[in-house]
Amino acid sequence: MGIMSKIIGSDSNAPDEYVELDIDDFETARGDANMSVQIATIGGQQDVIEIKDAVYDGDLVIADITRHTTSDSTMEHIVDSLRQVADEVDGDIVQKGDDQLIIAPTGVAISREKLNWSWAMLSWA
Repeated sequence: MGIMSKIIGSDSNAPDEYVELDIDDFETARGDANMSVQIATIGGQQDVIEIKDAVYDGDLVIADITRHTTSDSTMEHIVDSLRQVADEVDGDIVQKGDDQLIIAPTGVAISREKLNWSWAMLSWA
Protein backbone atom coordinates (compact mmCIF):
# COMPACT_ATOMS: atom_id res chain seq x y z
CA MET A 1 0.00 0.00 0.00
CA GLY A 2 1.47 3.34 -1.07
CA ILE A 3 1.76 6.51 0.97
CA MET A 4 -0.98 8.33 -0.94
CA SER A 5 -3.46 5.49 -0.55
CA LYS A 6 -2.84 5.57 3.18
CA ILE A 7 -3.38 9.33 3.26
CA ILE A 8 -6.42 9.60 1.02
CA GLY A 9 -7.79 6.06 1.32
CA SER A 10 -7.48 5.15 -2.35
CA ASP A 11 -8.04 1.57 -3.42
CA SER A 12 -5.22 1.91 -5.95
CA ASN A 13 -1.91 0.18 -5.28
CA ALA A 14 0.04 2.77 -7.28
CA PRO A 15 1.42 5.41 -4.86
CA ASP A 16 2.05 7.95 -7.59
CA GLU A 17 -1.55 8.15 -8.83
CA TYR A 18 -3.25 11.39 -7.89
CA VAL A 19 -6.86 12.25 -8.51
CA GLU A 20 -7.06 15.80 -9.78
CA LEU A 21 -10.00 17.62 -8.26
CA ASP A 22 -11.39 20.65 -10.03
CA ILE A 23 -11.32 23.42 -7.42
CA ASP A 24 -14.22 25.11 -9.23
CA ASP A 25 -16.43 22.23 -8.04
CA PHE A 26 -16.03 23.42 -4.45
CA GLU A 27 -17.54 26.47 -2.77
CA THR A 28 -14.30 27.58 -1.16
CA ALA A 29 -11.63 29.58 -2.98
CA ARG A 30 -8.03 28.37 -2.88
CA GLY A 31 -6.32 31.77 -2.91
CA ASP A 32 -2.60 32.14 -2.45
CA ALA A 33 -1.29 29.38 -0.20
CA ASN A 34 1.48 30.21 2.24
CA MET A 35 2.41 26.55 2.61
CA SER A 36 2.28 23.48 0.41
CA VAL A 37 2.21 19.82 1.40
CA GLN A 38 4.95 17.96 -0.44
CA ILE A 39 5.03 14.17 -0.86
CA ALA A 40 8.46 12.52 -1.00
CA THR A 41 10.05 9.09 -1.05
CA ILE A 42 13.31 8.59 0.77
CA GLY A 43 15.42 6.07 -1.09
CA GLY A 44 18.74 7.33 0.24
CA GLN A 45 20.65 10.23 1.72
CA GLN A 46 20.48 12.15 -1.60
CA ASP A 47 16.70 12.54 -1.18
CA VAL A 48 17.15 14.47 2.06
CA ILE A 49 18.44 17.58 0.27
CA GLU A 50 15.15 18.26 -1.55
CA ILE A 51 13.18 17.61 1.65
CA LYS A 52 15.37 20.04 3.60
CA ASP A 53 14.92 22.69 0.88
CA ALA A 54 11.14 22.26 0.97
CA VAL A 55 11.00 22.61 4.77
CA TYR A 56 13.31 25.66 4.66
CA ASP A 57 10.93 27.13 2.06
CA GLY A 58 8.00 26.68 4.48
CA ASP A 59 6.43 23.49 3.12
CA LEU A 60 5.23 20.48 5.09
CA VAL A 61 6.71 17.19 3.81
CA ILE A 62 5.25 13.70 4.14
CA ALA A 63 8.01 11.24 3.29
CA ASP A 64 7.61 7.56 2.49
CA ILE A 65 10.39 5.60 4.23
CA THR A 66 9.23 2.07 3.38
CA ARG A 67 12.52 1.35 1.60
CA HIS A 68 14.31 1.41 4.96
CA THR A 69 13.86 -0.26 8.29
CA THR A 70 13.67 2.10 11.24
CA SER A 71 16.72 0.42 12.80
CA ASP A 72 18.79 0.90 9.61
CA SER A 73 21.84 3.10 10.32
CA THR A 74 21.21 5.06 7.09
CA MET A 75 17.67 5.76 8.24
CA GLU A 76 18.90 6.87 11.66
CA HIS A 77 21.27 9.33 9.96
CA ILE A 78 18.46 10.59 7.70
CA VAL A 79 16.11 11.10 10.65
CA ASP A 80 18.84 12.92 12.58
CA SER A 81 19.43 15.25 9.59
CA LEU A 82 15.73 15.99 9.23
CA ARG A 83 15.31 16.45 13.00
CA GLN A 84 18.09 19.05 12.86
CA VAL A 85 16.25 20.90 10.06
CA ALA A 86 13.01 20.87 12.05
CA ASP A 87 14.88 22.27 15.06
CA GLU A 88 16.58 24.97 12.96
CA VAL A 89 13.31 26.27 11.54
CA ASP A 90 11.42 25.80 14.82
CA GLY A 91 9.20 23.24 13.10
CA ASP A 92 8.29 19.68 14.05
CA ILE A 93 8.99 16.11 12.99
CA VAL A 94 7.26 12.80 13.74
CA GLN A 95 7.48 9.27 12.48
CA LYS A 96 4.13 7.68 11.70
CA GLY A 97 4.46 3.92 11.95
CA ASP A 98 7.33 2.30 10.10
CA ASP A 99 6.56 3.92 6.78
CA GLN A 100 6.22 7.72 7.07
CA LEU A 101 8.04 10.77 8.35
CA ILE A 102 6.21 14.07 8.60
CA ILE A 103 8.40 17.18 8.72
CA ALA A 104 6.71 20.50 9.43
CA PRO A 105 8.07 24.02 8.87
CA THR A 106 8.11 27.05 11.14
CA GLY A 107 4.91 27.60 13.07
CA VAL A 108 3.42 24.16 12.42
CA ALA A 109 3.11 21.61 15.22
CA ILE A 110 2.21 17.98 14.55
CA SER A 111 -0.21 16.50 17.06
CA ARG A 112 0.83 13.21 18.58
CA GLU A 113 -2.81 12.26 19.12
CA LYS A 114 -5.07 10.77 16.50
CA LEU A 115 -8.41 12.38 15.82
CA ASN A 116 -11.17 9.88 16.56
CA TRP A 117 -14.38 10.78 14.86
CA SER A 118 -16.83 9.05 12.67
CA TRP A 119 -18.32 10.07 9.34
CA ALA A 120 -21.67 9.26 10.94
CA MET A 121 -21.10 12.14 13.36
CA LEU A 122 -21.02 14.72 10.57
CA SER A 123 -24.14 16.76 10.07
CA TRP A 124 -24.91 17.56 6.45
CA ALA A 125 -27.60 20.12 7.26
